[in-house]
Amino acid sequence: MTTESLAQAMARAGGAVPLLRDQDWPAFTFPVAPEFTNWRDEQRAWNTTVALMDQSHHMTQLFLHGHDLIPMLSTISPNTFGTFRAGVAKQLISVNQDGYLVGDGILFYNHEGPEGLVLIGHHLLIDWVRFNAEKAEAAGKDVHHRLEANSHMRQGPPTFYRYELQGPRADEVMARVFGGPAPEIAFFHIGDVEIAGRPVKALRHGMAGQPGFEFYGPWDDNETVLDALMEAGAEFDIRRVGAKAYSASPLESGWVPTPFPAIFDDDFAEYRQWLPAARAGSIGGSLYSDDVHDYYLTPYDIGLGKSVRFDHDFHGRAALEKHAEDQRRHKVTLLWNSADVADVVRSQLEPGTPAKFLEFPKARYGLFQMDEVLADGARVGISTDAGYVAFDQLYMSLATLDVGIPDGAEVEVVWGEDPISHKPQVDQHHRQVRIRATVAPAPYHEYARTVYRANR
Repeated sequence: MTTESLAQAMARAGGAVPLLRDQDWPAFTFPVAPEFTNWRDEQRAWNTTVALMDQSHHMTQLFLHGHDLIPMLSTISPNTFGTFRAGVAKQLISVNQDGYLVGDGILFYNHEGPEGLVLIGHHLLIDWVRFNAEKAEAAGKDVHHRLEANSHMRQGPPTFYRYELQGPRADEVMARVFGGPAPEIAFFHIGDVEIAGRPVKALRHGMAGQPGFEFYGPWDDNETVLDALMEAGAEFDIRRVGAKAYSASPLESGWVPTPFPAIFDDDFAEYRQWLPAARAGSIGGSLYSDDVHDYYLTPYDIGLGKSVRFDHDFHGRAALEKHAEDQRRHKVTLLWNSADVADVVRSQLEPGTPAKFLEFPKARYGLFQMDEVLADGARVGISTDAGYVAFDQLYMSLATLDVGIPDGAEVEVVWGEDPISHKPQVDQHHRQVRIRATVAPAPYHEYARTVYRANR
């Protein structure tokens, strides 16, 4: 049996949008326990005490090395590599010929030599990098790669464990672990530490916009390091974070998890022949257009402009320079009206056709959640990722809106599909509704917007 390519599937379905609206691809699953205690308290922990998030299993990893690797990456990425070196990480992005986003991921430069770099994230950017790595290898370049799928799609354990320790008391926990203050490591830099006698890499950052570290090392050490962190955090009411709570962390950090990939124009024709159709994902949400370009995003639309540097030639540079000079949308948080959210929930308990079911804590039902946002009846943006944040007791979403819409303005999120797609993740019996929402900054929390972002 042969695997259908994306190009073949699009020809069968009649285009990208018909294919992706109906494709059976879930929003995302996290191969850790749904809850260790309960997801509300687990969410609150990273804001009030300290939380431990197990990131060992849910992301795809691409291990990379070779003398020609960085030159190859620089041709497909707006990121600068002039100062990139061992002990540093960066948020890698890529764009198409028209300057629209293909995807993003975190590129770790752990050490010189074989598999010294690893790109971690959802598979969207990783597949594009892998495609280019294969082409470089075929052309005789010194570029090498190894793909490691997430734990749902892979036999055996991962190469690394990854534990995120985060929250206002994270530094106190680390003081117990290290027998002194937390190590002085600059933001998005990697340091070498020791936990329970085992060598550990420590990346300074935070998934939910709170202070913390990501610790990682060989999988054989995972239980020893986990036990040491949990023991040190016991007196500070540490909570292990399960899949339900973790899924909502991007709402607080302001990171859009799976932006729609701009891979449907002529410059990606060969890539679509190479890419299996299943890996192209699925569209969920009220945004409905026959033109796939209506789903495209620039890096500036969702706050990734900080990764762009025009200090080298790369695919899409000329178009991206034009986007940089004319930024039409920006990333925001939408705070959903509580009465309208309650109406959606109540509709499930009343006679008649209910509104589209609203999940707690996360309402994404396509890999790419694309809900239309209206102001005075006109489309002004796209809501991408929606869910409930227990600490604030708010339903919210991350969105990209026209730059002329200020903080504090009221807009409407169109919730539910019309026409209803045929993918199994969407309830076929529902009606579309409008939910009022107030525009707020992204990230929403003051700490994440000031201290955390200022250190990036």
